[in-house]
Amino acid sequence: METIVGTSNRVLAVDLTTQEFEVIEVPDIDRKMYIGGKGLGLKLIYDRMDLEADPLGPDNMIAFMPGVLMGTGAPCSGRFAAVTKSPQTGVMASSSCGGPFGMALKTAGWDGLLVKGASENPVYLVVDRDGVTFRDAGDLWGKDTRQAQEQLAKEGEALVIGPAGENLVRFANIASGHRFLGRGGMGAVLGAKKLKAIVAAGKAYKIVPKDPESFDRIKKIATDYINRNPWTSQAQRKYGTLSIVNITRTSGILPVRNFQDGTSDNAYKITGEVISEKYDTRHHTCKPCTILCGKKGKFDGEEMPVPEYETVGLLGSNLDIYDPVAIARWNRLCGDMGMDTISAGGTLGWVMEATEKGLVKTNLKFGSPDGVEEALLDIAHCRGFGADMAMGSKGLSEKYGGTEFAMHVKGMELSAYDPRGSFGQGLSYAVANRGGCHLSATMMVMENFMCFLAPHTTMSKARWTAFFENMWCCVNSLHTCLFTSFAYTTELTIPRFSSWISTLIGMQFMPGILMAAVDFSVIYRKMWQAVTGISISKSEFMRAGERIHVLERYMNTRMGVTAGKDTLPARLLTESRRCDKKNRTVPLDKMIAKYYRIRGFTPDGRPKPSLLKKLGIAA
Repeated sequence: METIVGTSNRVLAVDLTTQEFEVIEVPDIDRKMYIGGKGLGLKLIYDRMDLEADPLGPDNMIAFMPGVLMGTGAPCSGRFAAVTKSPQTGVMASSSCGGPFGMALKTAGWDGLLVKGASENPVYLVVDRDGVTFRDAGDLWGKDTRQAQEQLAKEGEALVIGPAGENLVRFANIASGHRFLGRGGMGAVLGAKKLKAIVAAGKAYKIVPKDPESFDRIKKIATDYINRNPWTSQAQRKYGTLSIVNITRTSGILPVRNFQDGTSDNAYKITGEVISEKYDTRHHTCKPCTILCGKKGKFDGEEMPVPEYETVGLLGSNLDIYDPVAIARWNRLCGDMGMDTISAGGTLGWVMEATEKGLVKTNLKFGSPDGVEEALLDIAHCRGFGADMAMGSKGLSEKYGGTEFAMHVKGMELSAYDPRGSFGQGLSYAVANRGGCHLSATMMVMENFMCFLAPHTTMSKARWTAFFENMWCCVNSLHTCLFTSFAYTTELTIPRFSSWISTLIGMQFMPGILMAAVDFSVIYRKMWQAVTGISISKSEFMRAGERIHVLERYMNTRMGVTAGKDTLPARLLTESRRCDKKNRTVPLDKMIAKYYRIRGFTPDGRPKPSLLKKLGIAA
């Protein structure tokens, strides 16, 4: 086995139309400016793709990017990113996955894979150290994601789509092992290209940091932080992401009945504590992983993945259903069909309410599991009304009415946090580049999980939203798990040894001083620096995150995003939650204008030419 020191700086570019490939050399300046992963994927596409390309047309490109930490053994670094123009939103989308494909691609000698064009007939790709081989996928077409991966297992680690991707469901995803590139409809992008799978034959190279001594030192510190932090070493490790349910239900931000309410007396049934006790859960994680949040369990005697928090929120409480066995089955079914559980649940929530209101005729209703499995299969195969549901809640509401309770931003269904109980999260949803995404700035963590920001005020929310957008762009470009941030940021000297009240005061009333005083990026940038051998300061690292975010925003504005699309569903702006006696709604307008000023955007939400110039983005 040969060794790659640092990064290979090689990206494999594949054209499905001509069945040719080439090697793109990545200069160090692009690596430093865009970090890797998501950031470098955006840069590659920006330099090469017509931004007016049809998301389901041959000119759309999709990039798969492992990031510089993949293969190094850094904590929770078994993740890779994908970037493309989304058929769900019509703007740029990125996604993160913890499946084994990323490691195989990296150890085959590639820092990324860029795919364009479209095949006339179903194909799959086999990527190895020498390039790519094109193979017929006729016998794979129609198979679900588990069947396809089983058939390809002897050739390497596979990325595959299921029937939903083949049938161009707008929220189809891509599977790698038992993990998924979940949001934005990336499965439909591959389906339109007639690309059933990509197999990476890895293990040709070993990845070694350029500065192994520094890397080992910072890796040990990072691991210690994770192992002593109560959130990462106890709550997440024991109960997985379902540890969140108790927080969201008690703080009133758990979606219930299509976001009509924020909690339910029955929600305890889907908490991590109850599911861990009743369903014999065990670890079922990404590799390598230090936090170990992924779980599997026995549901009616059958071993299945334990649904993640977003899934129990959208396919459970959002439908007013609290049966863990039923939700686990629907979760696995969505995985087999290859479609996003968040958008599936958000779409079904709209259908149930639209059925109540007489806008559509279905047998689906809140509180009943009857017909849900059939509906999910109809969506995946675009059968009957399933063909309309495959458009998602935005498309459904535009066709049948009910836009006021279609719970999406820019066409992407909201994840499982009601922003009427988390105003910063409301801003984060509205301005998130990829749509209704909770991972753009994760403001609900500061507001409701750690309680470092008061959830029902607009103060400092614009400043922190922009800060965490930049920070998470860096994390998703390294690429590592966002959950590490619980440990890496709160275990630093100042946050760790400050009282909760002093941290609250600092974040709420003196955000600029706290941002300047604390290097929240220190673990991340020192790891990146040790692997690449490229020196990078705190300001350069955070500027890279800003550059990545602004580039994505600029690409989106050229695809039609303006201030008018930085909004929330009418329900969140005009209707209160039933559980809230103060009848609060999201005061979005008070935050948006300030956010644009902080960002350096025009009042219409476009990055100013001076900002693009400062960040080195060619307009």
